Amino acid sequence: MNYFTISEKAEDSFIEKKSEFIGYIAPVSTNDEAVEFVNSVKARHRKAKHNVYAYILRQDNISRYSDDGEPQGTAGVPVLDVLQKRGLTDVCVVVTRYFGGILLGGGGLVRAYSHAASLACDAAHIMNMCLCHRLKIVSDYGMYGKISYILPNFETITVSSDFSDDVTLEILVLSEKLDALKNELIEITNASVEIVDCGELFEDFSSVKK
Repeated sequence: MNYFTISEKAEDSFIEKKSEFIGYIAPVSTNDEAVEFVNSVKARHRKAKHNVYAYILRQDNISRYSDDGEPQGTAGVPVLDVLQKRGLTDVCVVVTRYFGGILLGGGGLVRAYSHAASLACDAAHIMNMCLCHRLKIVSDYGMYGKISYILPNFETITVSSDFSDDVTLEILVLSEKLDALKNELIEITNASVEIVDCGELFEDFSSVKK
């Protein structure tokens, strides 16, 4: 159920035979957002020869691309291929080309647009979005040590902690590990722990060490 996307916009560029290729990537969740990003890059580079793009959306499983004047199959498809091979979704990549006067040929264009898209992806922070539950755990101080000791075994993420009369932790746990964690918490605390399930959602687990 997990998917990979990016957290924010990023860009990078390179020169190939005097042509400058600038790769832009942005998180998008709808077709309108993707079109808006493409148009914003085009507006920024009105004098560029080409503004090639590709995007993939989870919503309705949409994937689209444009060669924007380059020979068919040499620009938009290679950009889309990079996104697909990296397993990215809810992203849009635009590659701007300033023509340097030297023709690259079909193979050269494919390599150049693929490289520009890859550079943009490399510049972005990739998020591993996993289906998880947000839990609120309330216990007395005597049980806190036991609880904090087992949480890493379930690859949880601590969202917040409050140490007042009792210890209150808010954590994220992968949906497939939810029941096992609940059972373990009940067992080690002799059922003295309070567990409140705040609901299921997608969150970034890319920072969790396996």
